[in-house]
Amino acid sequence: MDDTIEIESLEKDSHVPEQTILLVDDEPDILEFIGFNLMQAGYAVRSANNGQEGLELALEIKPDLILLDVMMPKMDGIEACIHIRKEPSLSHCLVAFLTARGEDYSQVAGFDSGADDYILKSIKPRVLTSRIKALLRRAKNISSELQLREHNGISIDRERYLVIQNGKKINLPKKEFELLSLLWSEPGKVFTRDSILTTVWGNDVIVGDRTIDVHIRKLRSKIGNKCIETVQGVGYKFDS
Repeated sequence: MDDTIEIESLEKDSHVPEQTILLVDDEPDILEFIGFNLMQAGYAVRSANNGQEGLELALEIKPDLILLDVMMPKMDGIEACIHIRKEPSLSHCLVAFLTARGEDYSQVAGFDSGADDYILKSIKPRVLTSRIKALLRRAKNISSELQLREHNGISIDRERYLVIQNGKKINLPKKEFELLSLLWSEPGKVFTRDSILTTVWGNDVIVGDRTIDVHIRKLRSKIGNKCIETVQGVGYKFDS
């Protein structure tokens, strides 16, 4: 057990509507401690002991957020996240890794698999709860209504989280969808890295430039290199 994870007595926020968080970790103490703090914060919490069990439970309960460990038996967190992102019924789910693996390559692998965040287990429970609230709040706030229209062969329906390119439906992880929606919303406009971070990830979620680059690279692999243009030293724009 990581002894930096500790129980804190958090006052339950009665104003927060109950949302479901799925914890997936092979350490019972972690499940108990983190689960306790999240329930104190007003969330409904379910748990699983490995990636395979977590995937099956996610398909059953359709949680709002899934917290995944990386190293687990039967199916590790990276593989589980890849499977989650392939499931249309889980397209609304946020996925964040909560792990002791802090290496750069592990974090890149996590974002490449479709994660919305990567959190180290050295985080204090109160800070973790704030981070989760920020993720869920950002996911809600960014779902602004956009009419279904077409730019460069791409149409986006935000209400159904639907991307259509030249008549073909494209399934995207949540953050990739939000990033594409932002750039697509104003074709030709250059969005700075700071504005992208603020709009898609929020001021209270700590991410770096590499996070944007990883998501842009993944988007280009799915919709083609011509749609998103890099403006050197500034940011990105959707080519109209």
